[in-house]
Amino acid sequence: MSFFFFGFLGGVIRGSVGLIKYIQSYKDVEIRPWYFVGTVGISGLIGLASAWITHDLGISFLGLERLPLSLALIIGYAGGDFIENVFKIIIKDDTIFKIGGKKK
Repeated sequence: MSFFFFGFLGGVIRGSVGLIKYIQSYKDVEIRPWYFVGTVGISGLIGLASAWITHDLGISFLGLERLPLSLALIIGYAGGDFIENVFKIIIKDDTIFKIGGKKK
């Protein structure tokens, strides 16, 4: 259970870092409290989903039986990118969405 919590925590950290970078990039930025909580919460859920997917796939790291919590934190932080890349590996294609046709 702590593996999933650390995945969620990694997502929360990613969401918080993203909003802090946004605030520092622009002048006179107003962050609404519910927007902040919602964005960070969604990032946490994506981190939780990433940790869950990793756990269910049985991915091993350096031959360890269980993945370390520090790796769950990293997986949660990388969240959306991780889910996208796992999906690409499963479907064995380098793109998820195809836009337009192939040019000859």
